[in-house]
Amino acid sequence: MQFESKLVPVLREAVTVIQAVLFKRIRLNLSEEYPGKDSVYINRLCGAVVNELFGTLSTDPVFAGFYVENHDRIQMELSTVASAADDLRIPLTDALRIQFLCDSLEGIDSGSVLMRAERLGILLVDRKVPLPKTFMDLVRRVGVAHNLLQPSAFANEDDTAGAR
Repeated sequence: MQFESKLVPVLREAVTVIQAVLFKRIRLNLSEEYPGKDSVYINRLCGAVVNELFGTLSTDPVFAGFYVENHDRIQMELSTVASAADDLRIPLTDALRIQFLCDSLEGIDSGSVLMRAERLGILLVDRKVPLPKTFMDLVRRVGVAHNLLQPSAFANEDDTAGAR
């Protein structure tokens, strides 16, 4: 149980990296799609789409109000994620599945999140569920490629992993 208690927060943080990558991609697309909207609106819309996909809705009154006011637009943008971020479907699939695993370990049923992602064409059903190390390696590569993680932070990690 001690292993799980240390692993789950690390995996959740890795899921957050993939969410940030998706946020950046959506923000780029929406900035072009809605040139008349300010950056605050675009950022809130992006955040709402990512939160909706991962089933993590905000309870903050400002964001909850934004969600209610823009529900239809959020749903519309969510329906375009599979095509707008086709190259991110593998990391998104793995992140959604790892989130489900973490939720399950904590007694949370988030199966509906996976089913929705499948209906939206985001979840790659035939892809195997990643092992934690495989997922962390993927997150490192994707995070570095999207300038969210520094490659130097992982340079010696493999060298020290065997010494533990």
